[in-house]
Amino acid sequence: MVKVRTKDLIEKFDLELISGEEGINRPITTSDLSRPGIEMAGFFTYYPAERIQLLGKTEMSFFEQLSAEEKRDRMDQLCTDITPGIIISREMEVPQELLDAAEREAVPVMRSSMKTTRLSSRLTNYLEGMLAPTTAIHGVLVDIYGIGVLIIGKSGVGKSETALDLVKRGHRLVADDCVEIRQEDQGNLVGTAPELIQHLLEIRGLGIINVMTLFGAGAVRSYKKVTLVVNLELWDQAKQYDRLGLDDEKMKIIDTEVTKITVPVRPGRNLSVIIEVAAMNYRLKKMGVNAAEQFSSRLTDVIEDGDHDDM
Repeated sequence: MVKVRTKDLIEKFDLELISGEEGINRPITTSDLSRPGIEMAGFFTYYPAERIQLLGKTEMSFFEQLSAEEKRDRMDQLCTDITPGIIISREMEVPQELLDAAEREAVPVMRSSMKTTRLSSRLTNYLEGMLAPTTAIHGVLVDIYGIGVLIIGKSGVGKSETALDLVKRGHRLVADDCVEIRQEDQGNLVGTAPELIQHLLEIRGLGIINVMTLFGAGAVRSYKKVTLVVNLELWDQAKQYDRLGLDDEKMKIIDTEVTKITVPVRPGRNLSVIIEVAAMNYRLKKMGVNAAEQFSSRLTDVIEDGDHDDM
């Protein structure tokens, strides 16, 4: 599925379309941009034709020094049937040779008032966000003390009810039931709610409730970095659960590994408080304070002292 087309850039960055309107539906498949300086000099061996081509003051100044025949040749080679568009920055004049070549190949030629470096940075950030790998996970995403906690577990285990309790305690809901996650760069996962179910929670017995309407705008947020995964599972008597917290379990989402905690569910356990404390404890660990390691270290000291006393 095509995520970005040339017309999206025109709308997003308020670009002036000069020529090649027939090509505005061309797909953009990479967030990399090309500043074709070496191509202006005539070297097209490694020309990345599938990228957005950005012409700044440097490229245009060099172009002006070429002969009429060279100008036509460079622009003919610059405009291909897969080039999604050519953008000229700083509202510079568009050469006639470019307009002629662009019309023949239906390549959109656009103009921006922004400086080249600033435009390049903004285009790259936008395209990286739009073209990032994405996945959808069944769960609930809540912002707890600034930590993005993804609550997962089998259907009916109490994910949404726990999220409701967390919202009542002052935390913020990002998404319920389906969390769309995109990997913006290595190790950075951002979760959002599908537009259809934004700000909504489904509570069995109550139905669908609007968290923003009930609790106010401060109870929701539109996106959050996923930092911690809490897996809720029904208590299994035969299973050994982690009682110290020394072993860090991981869950792989797209290409990123996220810390995962498994919390057993049974009557009498206050899940919202447990998850709240898990988020605070995770923050402490990141700051270098690890209660489990401190306890383990103390225990080792006590055992060693005991051994010395026996001697």
